[in-house]
Amino acid sequence: LDRIKPDVQGSVDGTTILGDWYATALFWKPQLALLVNERTLLPVIMPLAPATNLAQRFPDALAQVLLELDIELDKVKSELEKMGQVTYCKTSNRSVLGIMNQFTFQAESYRDHFGLVEPLALSVKLAGTPCSPLYKGAICPDLAVREVMTEGIFH
Repeated sequence: LDRIKPDVQGSVDGTTILGDWYATALFWKPQLALLVNERTLLPVIMPLAPATNLAQRFPDALAQVLLELDIELDKVKSELEKMGQVTYCKTSNRSVLGIMNQFTFQAESYRDHFGLVEPLALSVKLAGTPCSPLYKGAICPDLAVREVMTEGIFH
């Protein structure tokens, strides 16, 4: 928010199946953005620069991750079509903030110890991480997003 200086709104209802997304910067070289879906905790890592059009570039990055997770193309297209309007809000879900911190730590570990630096590969690797907020259902974001996108359900 500091870089793009948007008008910050109060909380609004999303129009997509996946719902709201949270974002933070990873101050690596090059700098990346980590976006996490509130409903499924699906992580999407993408280049941060230029930050001013991150929201416009995000649907393409999301599509790559969803397709890599074997979500049907028509479901992906449907989700992207509903992503036309962007509203910026302050972070309100502390659980998602905790997951974002966990993903940041894990991504740094994958980068430093395994040389994994490609944003799509990092996103898919992180999507297989068990997350305690999901323990009553799909357990991992990749499984949760499959449930939501293919079956329209979520425990």
